[in-house]
Amino acid sequence: MSRVPASYDRCSATIRKRYIFLRKSLQIPQTVTQWLGIKIAVERIGRDRDQRVWGLQCRCHAPQMCALGRFLKMAKVVGISGFENSIPFKKKHWPGLEEREYRISQGHDSAAVLMIDGKIVAGAAEERFSRKKHTGDFPIGAIRYCLQTAGLKPSDIDEISHGFDYAPFKAAFMLDPTSAEQYKEVFSREKLLSQVSQHLPGCPADKVHHINHHLSHAASAYYTSGWNQALVVILDGMGEAHAVTAYHAHDNQIDKLAEISAKDSIGILYSIITLHLGFDFNSDEYKIMGLAPYGNPARYRHFFEQAVELLDNGLIKVPILRLNNERLDRETYGATRRYLEEHLIPARIPDGDTTDDHRDVAAALQECLDKVMLHICGHFGRKTGLRKLALAGGVALNCTANGRLLQSGLFDDIYVQPAAGDDGSALGAALWSASRNGGVQNVRMPVPFLGPEHSQAEIDKALADTGSRIEVTRFATLAETCAEAAKLIKAGRVLGWYRGRMEFGPRALGHRSILADPGHPEMRDRINAMVKMREAFRPFAPAVSLEQVQDWFEVPKGLELPYMIMTADVRPQHRAALPAITHVNGSARVQTINKKDNPEFHALVQAVGQVTGREMVLNTSFNVKGQPIVNTPREAIDTFLGTGIEFLFLENTLVRRAAQK
Repeated sequence: MSRVPASYDRCSATIRKRYIFLRKSLQIPQTVTQWLGIKIAVERIGRDRDQRVWGLQCRCHAPQMCALGRFLKMAKVVGISGFENSIPFKKKHWPGLEEREYRISQGHDSAAVLMIDGKIVAGAAEERFSRKKHTGDFPIGAIRYCLQTAGLKPSDIDEISHGFDYAPFKAAFMLDPTSAEQYKEVFSREKLLSQVSQHLPGCPADKVHHINHHLSHAASAYYTSGWNQALVVILDGMGEAHAVTAYHAHDNQIDKLAEISAKDSIGILYSIITLHLGFDFNSDEYKIMGLAPYGNPARYRHFFEQAVELLDNGLIKVPILRLNNERLDRETYGATRRYLEEHLIPARIPDGDTTDDHRDVAAALQECLDKVMLHICGHFGRKTGLRKLALAGGVALNCTANGRLLQSGLFDDIYVQPAAGDDGSALGAALWSASRNGGVQNVRMPVPFLGPEHSQAEIDKALADTGSRIEVTRFATLAETCAEAAKLIKAGRVLGWYRGRMEFGPRALGHRSILADPGHPEMRDRINAMVKMREAFRPFAPAVSLEQVQDWFEVPKGLELPYMIMTADVRPQHRAALPAITHVNGSARVQTINKKDNPEFHALVQAVGQVTGREMVLNTSFNVKGQPIVNTPREAIDTFLGTGIEFLFLENTLVRRAAQK
C-alpha cells in the first residue's frame, strides 16, 4: 500500500466523529463496540491530480454489526435530479400544444453530484454531455463523469439520492386516471428504480433514496454556506407541491418555519408572464430580468399589486393562478393566460418586435418580484432574529432581486448557492443524505469548478482533427498566455477562454467563458449579434478582481460576489467608460475574482489591468443561443469557428482561423 497522505489525521478524526455520532444514534453501548472491535483501515477510493484520493473504511469484525459497519464507512453518495419522462408524458396526453407549452412541466435540468467523505468531489448537469439544453433525462452522462473522476465503479456507490419525493402526495394523483398514470410514469419510485436499473444494472433498490425537493434545495444552501445558523429561504416555480419554504437551519438541522403552496407561486407567475411576453417557460426568465430596466414599472404596477397579495404572516397569495380548474388549463395555465390577455396586454408572438408594452410589463413584474422577496425574507428574518440569509431555488437566480435584498440592509450577509436551480437540487440531495450520517463539513462553497477538465493530449487531438482551418501558437506558461490574451482584449478582440474544470451551475465563471474589453462602446451589440446570436437588449456581466471591485462598483471594499448572481450599481463616474457591462439602469451583474479559489482567471484580469488600467473583463458563457455551455475542447473549437469569436485559448494554446491576422 502507498504511503498514507498527510490528510490521514484529518480523515481519521472525521471517521471517529461519525462513529461516535452513529453509535449514539443507534443506541449501541460503547462496551459492545469495543468488545466487537471496530477497525479503521486506509484504502484507496479514487484519484486526484497526483493519482491518489484517500478515504477511510470502517470494517466491523462481527456479522451482527454489519449494518453499523455500512453506516461507518466513508459514504460515496450520488445526488441526482430530473424527471426523464415528464415532457414525453405531456406530449402523449396533450398533443398539439405549442412546443413552448411542453416546458410547463416538472423535472428539467437534471444533474449528478458525487460526495465522498462529506466532501463534494464532482458535479455536472446532464445537458453538458447530451448537448440538449435544460434536459431532464436521467443523468447517466453526469453520473459516469462523476464516478470516473473519483476512479469509482457503479457498484462502489453507497447511496443514490434523488432531489424529489412525490410519495407523500401520491393520493392526490389518484383522483383521476390521467394524474394516476402521470404519477406512475413520471414521479413514482418504481419509475426511478427502473431507470436506475437500466443505466446502472445491479444497483440495489435499497441504495436509492428520495429527498423532498425544497429540503434538497435547503441542504444545498445551508451546507455550503459555512454558517452554523441561518435563515434559509427556497423560492422556485414549485417543488412537489410548494413554491416557497422558509427554514431555520442550525446545528446540522433544517427546521421548517412556513411554506407557500404552488397555487400561490411567484415563480410560476413570473414564468407565465415570461411565456406571455413571447419567451420560453422554465427557461427564459432571465431574459425578462434583462428586459425590465428598459421599462417603466409604474404603468402596470397596479395590476401586479392586485395580482399578488402580501399577507401579514409573511406569505403571499396569487389569485389568478387559481383560475385553472379544467385539466387542460392546469397543464397550460390557460385560464391565467386568458386573464392576462384580457386584463394586461395581448400575448407577444415569439421572435416578434419588443415594444414599450412588453418592456413596461417586464419592469412591473420584476418590481413585484423584488417586493415579494423582500416581504418573505424580511418577515422571517425579523421573526427569527436571524441576520444571515441563504437562498436557493430557481427564483434565487434572479440577480436583480438578490441585489435588492443585499442593498436593503435586512441581513448582515446573504449567500446564494451558485447552482440555485434544479441542477443544484442534485447537490442538495447528496448533501442531505451525507449529513444524516454526520459526515458533511459545512464550509463556504468556493467557485464551483466541479465539472470535467480535459488533458493536453485531448486538446491536441481536437486541434489535429480540425486540420488546416486553424493555426496554433503555444505558450510555455500561464503568465505568457495571460499577457497575450490581455493584449488582444485591449485591442478590442473577442476571445474564447477555456481551461481547467468546467463550472457547475448556469454561470460561466472563468473556465468556459467568452471575454472582451468592457470599455469598447460597440462590444455589447457586437457580441449579442455576431457571437451569442441573441436578443440585442441582453446585458453582459463584468468579472473584476476582488482587489478592485469597490473602485468600479458601489459595494464595500472586499465584498465577495464570486458567483455572478447579484447586481450592483456601477459607480456613476465610470458608467460612460464601461458601456459594454453597464445596463440601462446603471447596474451590472458583478463577478468578483479571488486569487485563492479562481487563481488562473485572477492572473488573467491582473494582466488585463496592466495594459488597460482596470482589472476587469466582460465575461459571458461560452455558448450560443440554444446551446449548453461547451464541455469538450472539440465543442469549444466548433463554437469558435461557427461564431464571431476571434481567438480561442485552450489552456496555454492560442487558436486562430487560418490566415487570420
